[in-house]
Amino acid sequence: MHPAIFFDRDGVINIDTHYLHKPEDFEFTPGVLAALKQLSPHFKLFIITNQSGIGRGYFSNDDYLNLTSWMEKALKKEGIVFEEIAYCPHTPSDNCDCRKPSPKLILDIASKHTVDLSRSWMIGDKLSDLQCGHNANIPNLIFYNNGLNPITENIPFPYSSTDSMTKLTSIILSKATQ
Repeated sequence: MHPAIFFDRDGVINIDTHYLHKPEDFEFTPGVLAALKQLSPHFKLFIITNQSGIGRGYFSNDDYLNLTSWMEKALKKEGIVFEEIAYCPHTPSDNCDCRKPSPKLILDIASKHTVDLSRSWMIGDKLSDLQCGHNANIPNLIFYNNGLNPITENIPFPYSSTDSMTKLTSIILSKATQ
């Protein structure tokens, strides 16, 4: 069993430009490439992402897949590989079982890739990301505060918060090496 880090995409891996689907609009979050390079020797890396722009008709499934392929190639040039990138194409009103905060994407990946969720992490920039990790029984949750989605309510489970990829990496590695 392997520890893993589950990352949200928009707002964590890349700058959130709302319904991103074109490579020319893609920009990595400052510091994320260095963070991924530091974390990848210790963890399996995964992305789980809600992509309701598909369900809303803003872009096609093929647009999403093309952008994902482009992103994976850009990451591979930096020596970074995600084991799997899973997504939910549905809108909130579809009431599907894969949209975060449902833990389905994480649980499916954990089963397929022999992930030890008790030693894993969920990193996201929205409350639904943290709820997803919590619902999957991941004990290590980090809210990446990019300034777009502040958490203003009380959350009934523990989590860390940072606005820096350097601090995020430090939080994870300090706990992983305990």
